[in-house]
Amino acid sequence: MALALVKVYPSAKPFRLPPAVESRFGARKPAITVRNAASNTAEMENRPPKLKEFPHLSGSHRVLMADLVAAIEDRFEDRLLPCALPPDVEFYQNQRGTSQGALLLRSGSPQSSINFILGSWLHSQLPTGAALNIASLSAYLRPSTDAPNFLLEFIQRSPTSLILILDLPPRKDPVLNPDYLQSFYEDTRLDTYRKTLEELPEFRPYVMSSLYFRCLVSPTSIIARIETESGGPERMEEIIKDHVGPVARDVLRIWMDECACKRREVGEVERGEIERRDELVKKKTIDIDLGSSLPRLFGQEIADRVVVAIQQVFEA
Repeated sequence: MALALVKVYPSAKPFRLPPAVESRFGARKPAITVRNAASNTAEMENRPPKLKEFPHLSGSHRVLMADLVAAIEDRFEDRLLPCALPPDVEFYQNQRGTSQGALLLRSGSPQSSINFILGSWLHSQLPTGAALNIASLSAYLRPSTDAPNFLLEFIQRSPTSLILILDLPPRKDPVLNPDYLQSFYEDTRLDTYRKTLEELPEFRPYVMSSLYFRCLVSPTSIIARIETESGGPERMEEIIKDHVGPVARDVLRIWMDECACKRREVGEVERGEIERRDELVKKKTIDIDLGSSLPRLFGQEIADRVVVAIQQVFEA
């Protein structure tokens, strides 16, 4: 599944993305310098990740994203390594301050079925005067299991317009493996959540322009545009709090219970196929989503820094 930082972006106008303190210590008081440096390091380690602030989201939206991140970290705290991203990748912005982004990337421990979890938010003031806000949370499993990954993304161009992507992307072909379809998508009743949201008058199915993206999602994926112009931002808050939030929490719970926590027997040949597929998906993520979009928002130097840091985790 494409990385949800600047992922496959909708083609609607006007907010479509184009495609494609350095510290110096004096030599006079080395003891004080060492203590200050140690203090700064400790302060940095104890500081809450910038990602968890979600500063540009509305109230109910911010609460939802924080709850979902906390749910994964609380459930798998003993199976996740600390975030090792450098500070200028955990939070980054362009020189004018018009584009900002934050990342939280935690790899799974060697004994865990989790490869890594990735949370992100991005805010950008566009030349049209509109603001682009993207918030996402995704989780990738190791090839020792064939269970689906998790993906949630919100793409917002105004307080009354939102694109929602929520899915458990499959990691093998459900057509060739009907038991896979049965176990993860039918028995879990995932399709009922899409049907529930479709009952909202503001909910419209949305077709992503990328054919590649359409190949990756599951048959129960929720990909929708939510428009609340008549009801205003207050109605959007209500929808996120009372409808989207409960669905997202339930889908994440299903992923944690049925995908991340259940052992699956995967043979050596099948494992190799899953690993190859996972690597292709991650490579495509960097080539298409990050490599083309980040430089236009943040400049090449910052984009390279972020991409290299993510590549190192992907390749570990």
